[in-house]
Amino acid sequence: MKNVIEIVRNVDQLMIPENFVGIGSTRKVFRFKHWVIKKHLHEIGYIQSQNEQKIHQALKKVGLANYIAPILYLDEKISIQPYVQTLPLVNGETFDIDYKTDLRVSVNLKEAIEEIERAHDGFDFLDSSNYGEDEQSQLILIDYGMTKTLYESKWVPLAEAGVLPQIYFEPCKKCGVEKELRIYGEHDTDRRCYDCGKE
Repeated sequence: MKNVIEIVRNVDQLMIPENFVGIGSTRKVFRFKHWVIKKHLHEIGYIQSQNEQKIHQALKKVGLANYIAPILYLDEKISIQPYVQTLPLVNGETFDIDYKTDLRVSVNLKEAIEEIERAHDGFDFLDSSNYGEDEQSQLILIDYGMTKTLYESKWVPLAEAGVLPQIYFEPCKKCGVEKELRIYGEHDTDRRCYDCGKE
């Protein structure tokens, strides 16, 4: 825990472009050694991290937390988890994972996902960006705090209003590479990718 405390003390110096891992609609992720720092870009991101903390604690009590990345630290600004190798994009975009049939999904993880869906209103377990992979090629759930209620009641209205970005797979207007673009509502004409400067 000593290292986590050091990360918290120096977090602003660690959330730099060199440590950048990825970005979602509500959180931005950085890696420092064996940890990831999730910066909350919106209140919904903080709620997601709170949900992850509660879900992990609940699953730990029933012996289903082995393949779920725990929250090691949480405040309104950030959360910290152990680093897990993220899954590579396929042709520049995320892809669907059938956790019920994918051989990389352990029995424990499958049961954990079903418990999250049943008892914690969880959903969105197809998206490959929600998983990492351990050294034995087993999938680890790293992003699991978006509940169906949170998505429908808060995320969707804000995305439709252009406050939160939706992901479109299109060519970037600057670099020309077809990839996932962050689009803020139907009137957003800035079709640049993250690498070309659009956040």
